[in-house]
Amino acid sequence: MKKNIKERIRLIAYLGMAAALTVALIYLIRFPMFLPFLEYDPGDIPIYFCTFVFGPAAGLILTVTASIVQGLTVSASSGWIGIIMHIFATGSFAFTAGMIYSRKKTTARLLIGNACGLVVSVSTMVAWNLLFTPIFMKTSIAAVIELLPLIIAFNVIKVTINAAIAIFIYKSLEKIKTIRTI
Repeated sequence: MKKNIKERIRLIAYLGMAAALTVALIYLIRFPMFLPFLEYDPGDIPIYFCTFVFGPAAGLILTVTASIVQGLTVSASSGWIGIIMHIFATGSFAFTAGMIYSRKKTTARLLIGNACGLVVSVSTMVAWNLLFTPIFMKTSIAAVIELLPLIIAFNVIKVTINAAIAIFIYKSLEKIKTIRTI
């Protein structure tokens, strides 16, 4: 029983550090792409990495935690809509990629999981942008529909870059056996 408690405490500590790193990355590195409200940031990298290491549940918990902290601090101008959008964008990727990869941890399943996560995340963000962007920007759905090619391109680029970096870090650490000690 003591080992189980130690493992849970260790997991909470790792997720706490990853949440802090996520918020720090968002604070330090972000810039608009295509439209002022579409900002690239590398904050999802620690979330994706933890999803690969600890599974989809940990990825979702980390996503919700980091999204709330981010939304109340460094991205406060986007308010509750920004928090919800980040939870759905990153959470849909983490859940999908994590579920596929956690069942059998092979490089092929990691790549398939990431590809499926990309499709689910981008599709999810199309739907949520149609719902929330008219409220956030105080515009019509028709105006948002015109922006969909840019919204899709942005989400594809952001998820692809962040997932590629997370995979690179994960596979690099896996090669030197560091991950097995986590």
